This record gives sequence, structure tokens and C-alpha cells, in this order.
Amino acid sequence: MSESLGSAVPLSTTEPRPAAAQRVLPLRHPGRWIASAIVLVVVAQIVHGLATNPFFQWDRFQYWFLRPTILDGLLITLEVTLCSAVLGLFGGILLALARLSESPVLRAVSWVYIWLFRSVPLIVVLLFLYNFSALYKTLSLGVPFGPAFLTFDESRLATDMVVAVVGLSLNEAAYAAEVVRGGILSVDQGQHEAASALGLPKGYQFTRIVFPQALRSITPNYVNQLIGLIKGTSLVFYVSLLDLFGSVQSMGSTYPGDIVPLLLVATAWYLILTSVVSVVQFYVERYYSRGALRSLPPTPLQKVRTGLRDLRARARKEAAI
Repeated sequence: MSESLGSAVPLSTTEPRPAAAQRVLPLRHPGRWIASAIVLVVVAQIVHGLATNPFFQWDRFQYWFLRPTILDGLLITLEVTLCSAVLGLFGGILLALARLSESPVLRAVSWVYIWLFRSVPLIVVLLFLYNFSALYKTLSLGVPFGPAFLTFDESRLATDMVVAVVGLSLNEAAYAAEVVRGGILSVDQGQHEAASALGLPKGYQFTRIVFPQALRSITPNYVNQLIGLIKGTSLVFYVSLLDLFGSVQSMGSTYPGDIVPLLLVATAWYLILTSVVSVVQFYVERYYSRGALRSLPPTPLQKVRTGLRDLRARARKEAAI
């Protein structure tokens, strides 16, 4: 019996390879590489066409990019955007609170305002305000349906800048109201109930508990609105305010041979402005995500450092094998 067991054939005659000689091959993705190569070829063709086509006149683009006329228009665009964004957000908060109010009058008025200004094109609002003096030559403050204490000349009060800011703010408030209302509704109902159970005033509940949590939802949506507002400022040219686009249009009329490089200048500046807003959006979202996420999303610099560190580790591993 012992001899038969000793002469049995072993189950496996193959010696296991050392752990250092074993290597796991990654899964191949030929379709992904083909698609990436096609995209890179298309991007290279587009860049080559932009760089070599004389129609774009890049020398004239360089000439116009930092001209004082363009920079003055850019400054007006920034002023209009900043004022309209602040006033629009403030008006949107008030409209959102009115929509969520228990008063049927406030809810109805807020709903009608939002419905009206989201339905009417922005250019119509600006042109209507620009010609507002034809309807009301004077504005007054006083007792309703009674005597007036202060009277203003509307034509002097409504300058081009005021018309642009008011028109954009009225339009922006309608969209911001829905963004803010959606953010407030996204806060868990238990937060409202807990704040009420503690006996906190309504104003304190909103400013210290509800609104900070709602900002996580409000920020990305309102930044999209802000980017649209930056581009929407190009319409103030039609109310005689020479913003960035208005300056480009004016110079294009004076120098018709430079229309294309001037439009490229406007495009480049709008890209810069929206890119800056997008960077600010990332860090604001990252700030308000504290407490909601286990770990904060890495910044672009941190992503670069992590990529370089992984690349070095992979190179050392390949060298060791």
C-alpha cells in the first residue's frame, strides 16, 4: 500500500513561476486608440487651418487685441456684467422667497414676473427700456394715487449704462429666481424641521442653515447663467452702449478689412472671461462641498502632480521588471 502511494503520479509537474516573473497584461482597447487617433488628426487639421489661413490675419489680430478702444469696451462689459449679476442674484433671491411664501399674492406676482421675463427676448426688454422715455417722460415718488414728493426727468436718469444694467438685471432675476428656488428645495426637509424645532427665527434659519446648504446646488447652475450673462452683454450695443462687442462692431465699420480679426479679438476675450468664471466656479463648488463629500475633489495642480507621480511609479516598475 505504501509503495503504490509512493509511485503515484504527481498532480502537476509544472513548477510555478516566481512572483517577480509574473506580469498582468492590461486589457487592449483598439477601438479607443483608433477613435483617439481620428480625433487628434481632426484637431491637428483645425489648428493647422487656423494657423496657416491668411484670411484670419493674425497680425491684425495681434494689433487689435490690446488696443485702448477694445480695452475700454472690455471694461464696460465687466462693469455691466458685475452690476447685473449682483442685482440679478439679489432680485432672484427675493423672487424665489416670494414663490415659496405662504402669501398667495406674493406667489402670484412672483410667478407672473418670472413667466413674463423668461418669455420676452432680452433684446426686446432692452429696446423697450431704451425708449421708455416716450411713454413716461417723468418719474415721481409720493403717495400712491396722491401727490408726488419727488419728480425725476426720465431722459436724464436713464443713461445708456443704466438702461443696460436694469434690462439685464430684470432678465437675469427671472432666471436666477428659479435657480435659487431649486437650490432651496434641494435642502433636506429635516434641516428645516430641525431649525424650526430649535425655535430659530425664519431669517436666521435661511441665512445660516438653509441657504449655505442650497449654495451647493445654486452655484453651478447660476455660474452657467453668469456665463450666459457675459455673452448677453453683447446686446447692449443696440442701446448705444459701446461694450466689447460694440467696440468691435464700431471698429469693423471704420476698418472693413479687419472685420474677421476684430471678431476673433472679441471671441478671444469672451473665452478668457468665461474661462476665468469657470475656474472661480470650480473653487467655489469645492469650498461648499465640504461636509457633503468624504474627500474634496483635487485641484488641477493636484491632478498634474498625481499624474506625474503615477508616471514615475510606472516607469520605476517597468525598469524593475
